[in-house]
Amino acid sequence: MTTATTQHEDTKWTKGTKWHRTGWVRGLRVSSRLREELSWTTRARFVVSFVSFVSSVAAPHAQQPAAPPTYRSGTRLSVQTVSVKDKDGHAVEGLTAKDFVVVEDGVPQAISFVEFQRLPDRRAETPPPSTAPRVASAPPVPSATQGQIVTPPPGDTRYRDRRLLILYFDLTAMPPADQARAYAAAQTFIDTQMQASDLLAIMTFGGGAVRVKQDFTGDRAQLREVMQTLIFGDDKDGDGIPDNTDIGTAFGQDDAEFSILNTDRQLSALQTAATMLRSLPEQKTMIYFASGLRLNGVDNQAQLRATTNAAIRANVALHPIDARGLVAQAPLGDASRPSPGGIGMFSGQLAQNAITSFQRSQDTLFALAKDTGGKAMFDYNDLAQGIVQAAESVTSYYILGYYSTHPANDGRFHRVKVSLAGGVAGELAFRQGYFADKEFAKFTAADKERQLEEALMLENPVTEITIAMELNYFQLNSAEYFVPVAVKIPGSELALARRRGAQRTVIDFIGEVKDDYGITVQNVRDKLDIKLSDDTASQLAKRPIQYETGFTLLPGKYVIKMLARDAETGRIGTYQTSFSVPNLNRETQRVPISTVILSSQRVPLGDAIYSVKQKADAEAANPLVYGGQKLIPSVTRVFSRGRDLYVF
Repeated sequence: MTTATTQHEDTKWTKGTKWHRTGWVRGLRVSSRLREELSWTTRARFVVSFVSFVSSVAAPHAQQPAAPPTYRSGTRLSVQTVSVKDKDGHAVEGLTAKDFVVVEDGVPQAISFVEFQRLPDRRAETPPPSTAPRVASAPPVPSATQGQIVTPPPGDTRYRDRRLLILYFDLTAMPPADQARAYAAAQTFIDTQMQASDLLAIMTFGGGAVRVKQDFTGDRAQLREVMQTLIFGDDKDGDGIPDNTDIGTAFGQDDAEFSILNTDRQLSALQTAATMLRSLPEQKTMIYFASGLRLNGVDNQAQLRATTNAAIRANVALHPIDARGLVAQAPLGDASRPSPGGIGMFSGQLAQNAITSFQRSQDTLFALAKDTGGKAMFDYNDLAQGIVQAAESVTSYYILGYYSTHPANDGRFHRVKVSLAGGVAGELAFRQGYFADKEFAKFTAADKERQLEEALMLENPVTEITIAMELNYFQLNSAEYFVPVAVKIPGSELALARRRGAQRTVIDFIGEVKDDYGITVQNVRDKLDIKLSDDTASQLAKRPIQYETGFTLLPGKYVIKMLARDAETGRIGTYQTSFSVPNLNRETQRVPISTVILSSQRVPLGDAIYSVKQKADAEAANPLVYGGQKLIPSVTRVFSRGRDLYVF
């Protein structure tokens, strides 16, 4: 099941919106029958609006006319994909809208259209002969234009009865050896295993951007050329040595240290790739090549949820493939790292830690596949077989379209259940629900507080701004611990507000800390008032923005969720992670000490280009403040040889 939502409103003529005689739907192809329904709906609303306009014009000019009434109406077209099979595992064909029952949040929905996608069995289908053998040649010249996923116009049936497969190469998470292995698997699939019903697209993530190398096509020669471009892409002169490339420029001047948090970048890029595919209502399968993806303690769990929700909304099933294949690791590491020391070399603890670390690097890939309806492939050297398995998972299915009775863009989760009407038997496979979109309009000053509170309560996090966070703990007494929180935001966010002509901006913060039972034990509401003058603009371009606060907590396990919003641009970022405060009084296995903090700078308390609303309260109990100076924790763990290193 998938959900592709569109919304249309006839109260205003908005610049940039394309109107058609039969109504408009943004980002989705619909059948001719559905377009007729939209046509009559649009005409009826236009008549109501026109009558209201004529009535207001015909009123006497002597009397002050009242404000004309505004008639607002909105609908959301939801599209679900449903697989129906009989007891033998064969697809059930010939079903109509009367044979399906769709219930959303307990309310039956009226099905507007049903379309069957007939896909042949790949195991019984003979691959077409290769048109040309693969021959190593000079590196092709890359295109000067940026590719994109093109949405076919209404009535275009190019994707009907076709499998839509996407090869996604995460170049930031694969060393050269793994990249070569993934490219070879893709070439093998294109040459010998690609079927006539398969359409293939190629996407990459590298250099700070997601790029569409090839839109959906069945042309093998064109796909081979794209793969050759990927293989020789960094070797422009053909000498076999990758040329130097400009790394990280897509993130701005101060985003280099944020790229160290690579997992958040990988998940955010994957979310971007899934969003690119949302305009296509068909079922899509993304084969994700990476050399592991591990969520550490500093990584943003909100980004993982946002990526999963984006894939579900776009009807994209993720099939991760570990490009490392079956690996036999040396117990104490290979020659690329120095030999570890300590008693762990002889007790086997270091070897066990290496195995555990390798397995944890596959956990996030497994979670992405499980939550989006895909399947992960680990510890297998034939990577092309993983592409085949992903393609075989897509069988014939139905596309159901209905107008939801919950058209509000409230960001809430809507549970969907699809069943067959009486007299029809079959096994159904569909997704259980979706998160609606959330639109934050231009609010007044009184409404901005409610906007942040609503964003904090959303189960589908908003991740428009990159956020990094560090949590520490210091024992205050026998029962309580002070937990300082440091939050970093790229200065490029303020550069965006500066380009819009703003002289100052305010970054609002809201956050809460919950315990294991989901009870809120602490919260924070604060803001940074930042001047965007010419003098401070150069400083903001060189360093990120760091906000600090703190909480007093008892020992236990907690979850913190922090939101930041730029008041000028309206962009919001979310960070969520779990942490624990140990009871040092009961520590018997190691030395009971507080968190060890690494830093590269100490600054006077008054040395800041922005003001914090609750700065005095936060610094009163902060142990990092001493002698009129404050130790700034290094959130991203990026240090320079030219600066001092402080350990606290």
